[in-house]
Amino acid sequence: MTTLQVNGRAQQLDVDPSTPVLWALRDSLGLTGTKFGCGAALCGACTVHVDGQAVRSCVTPISSVEGKKITTIEAVTGGDDRVGRAVRDAWVKHDVAQCGYCQSGQIMSATAFLKTLPKGQQPAAADIDAAMAGNVCRCGTYARIRAAVADAARSLA
Repeated sequence: MTTLQVNGRAQQLDVDPSTPVLWALRDSLGLTGTKFGCGAALCGACTVHVDGQAVRSCVTPISSVEGKKITTIEAVTGGDDRVGRAVRDAWVKHDVAQCGYCQSGQIMSATAFLKTLPKGQQPAAADIDAAMAGNVCRCGTYARIRAAVADAARSLA
């Protein structure tokens, strides 16, 4: 039995310790906002936060996150996360989503990035691009993603 701290709640799971966090979230806990993209940590669709850091959940075994704080897209955009709400609102304002498949991972990476910035600091376009580099958008909405991240940063200043 493994206990994971997911979105502020202790969750008991009876799964193999090598099970990727992605499948524990989706199959065992019913948190389907985190997406399967590539299974090799190359696309970013599966991004969650582990102790505040953006992590690719498709290759992260649950044994490595026991006792750590896991946060999913459900909590970031639907809860009390001020930065997550700012990113979500900027995403809508800039009409970022096209097919939408990568968006949960994009939002999780953007939120983790913005939380690293000192209050009021506005990131340069190159900083945004570097922070978002591990997330693939097959629809090519990168300019809108960059604009939304910059807008979210401005709204948090």
